[in-house]
Amino acid sequence: MNFRQPSKVRADFSMASMTDIVFLLLIFFLLTSTLVAPQALKLVLPKGKGQNVESKVIRISIDSMSVYHLEQKPLSKSALQAQIRTLASADTGQTLMLQAHHRVPVQEVVDVMQWSREAGLKMVLATDPR
Repeated sequence: MNFRQPSKVRADFSMASMTDIVFLLLIFFLLTSTLVAPQALKLVLPKGKGQNVESKVIRISIDSMSVYHLEQKPLSKSALQAQIRTLASADTGQTLMLQAHHRVPVQEVVDVMQWSREAGLKMVLATDPR
């Protein structure tokens, strides 16, 4: 005599609910990834329209070999810094125009701009009109 009743619990597993969850997660991550802004900077290197500058301008140039020039006269970095201080002590109303080659490291341009700001002089960055 067989007194055992057959079990009504099935050992099968339905994957339909699991695929629904995966599909919803996929949609969620696709939508949220388009809202995240990238942390990269888009830099446009010096190009611009020409502007009229005052006639009382002192030109500082940095060539591709990182040699500093003050009115076509080559100087070292420390000598240029001293000359900017001397110019500021003579007249603080002067304007410096910085012309830097496009291959010059940005730090060198920033250094010259910092020196002129500390001296109280105005600084104009010259660009190539294109």
